[in-house]
Amino acid sequence: MTVYTTAHSPLGELLLVGEESATAKGGTALTSLSVPGQKGGITTPAAGWREDPAAFAEIVGQLTAYFAGELTDFDIEFTTAGTPFQQQVWKTVETIGYGATLSYADVAERSGLPRGSSRAVGAAIGRNPLLVVRPCHRVVASGGALTGYAGGMARKEHLLALESGHRTA
Repeated sequence: MTVYTTAHSPLGELLLVGEESATAKGGTALTSLSVPGQKGGITTPAAGWREDPAAFAEIVGQLTAYFAGELTDFDIEFTTAGTPFQQQVWKTVETIGYGATLSYADVAERSGLPRGSSRAVGAAIGRNPLLVVRPCHRVVASGGALTGYAGGMARKEHLLALESGHRTA
């Protein structure tokens, strides 16, 4: 069954959507984490979903610790649908460490794709349904310039500033 809740964050109200899971910590596998106005994101609950804040207690706890600078790695089970290409790119994005950044060309290369596939990589990253948890905010243009973020540039800047201010050794 699909469940959802909202949670307050420094990025605005988060909409969390998940599926009940016997293997997930807290009993819910995260399917989507979106922010208001997110390009391509889920912004309102769908018919048939059940609101269940308790189902997300573990996930919200980890997000709260992350925003407080106390958590650098999420331990959240998630299930997301995507094309094989998107899945390949997202898997690479998931390996970008806290406080680090990679360029789109670097993500392409680490995904086993030609460096010239930066635009396609950018499009796949733009379809990431798990903002914050799958750290697409850590992908920047070659040379370090900040470009595109489905949640908006101000949120990308906030997340990178948060992580740079709380880097671990």
